[in-house]
Amino acid sequence: MDLDFSGRIAFVTGGGSGIGEACARFLAARGSPVIVADVNAEAAARVAADIGGEALTLDVGEEEQVERAIAQAWSKQGPIAVLVNSAGILQRMLPPSKLSLREWDSVARIDLRGTYVCCASLGTRMAAQGSGAIVNIASVAGMRSGPLHSYGPAKAGVISLTECLAAEWGPSGVRVNAVSPGFTRTPALTRGMASGALQETRLSGGSAMGRLVTPEEIAAAVGFLASDLASGITGVNLPVDLGYLVATPWATYGGLRQSPGRGEA
Repeated sequence: MDLDFSGRIAFVTGGGSGIGEACARFLAARGSPVIVADVNAEAAARVAADIGGEALTLDVGEEEQVERAIAQAWSKQGPIAVLVNSAGILQRMLPPSKLSLREWDSVARIDLRGTYVCCASLGTRMAAQGSGAIVNIASVAGMRSGPLHSYGPAKAGVISLTECLAAEWGPSGVRVNAVSPGFTRTPALTRGMASGALQETRLSGGSAMGRLVTPEEIAAAVGFLASDLASGITGVNLPVDLGYLVATPWATYGGLRQSPGRGEA
């Protein structure tokens, strides 16, 4: 697919690392002037310098800060055509007896509230101009049960929010979609594996394709949904999970069959 974002300004939250960085690089490589927004100013500056974009220090949980930053970017750079909400934080796998409300609130504040705050500010402007594309980064954790009692519900909320806003702004020409990554080789996941909290063999073995998703694979899906090739698509949640969602029920039946290349026809 030859995606062309020439002249279409993109605003990417969490653009300083992981999936957000991959999205910023994907869009910039296809002509988009990208605003790289991240709470880590150094990371945002590094990515922006590499892709010829603009760096912006931003805490998506602070609505006044978000509104001010978007208003300034819109005024300085021009109308923003694409919003990618990738800013997010992970959560420790703790039972409710040990998961503090402070940690619960911290995760929900960024992953769900922050997504809404950015959508509300920028999506309202897109609706007023009659066009725009928003892609929210959700997660397969928001589609299945797991020991993530804030992260999972927050990502489920992002999926629901995506559907609500797609209907809200569809008549105004704004499309809103979500991508739900499976276990993706991001710096945050790598740290989790290094600490021993996560095991790569379990994470990769849970998918039909037997490996971890790459940030670039997520970025390609985001780029498609933000492009004119997806002009008829709004309100969808697209899992990019290497078949994690379809593979996990097979554990009940003894697991996936081995491929012929691994000794079983």
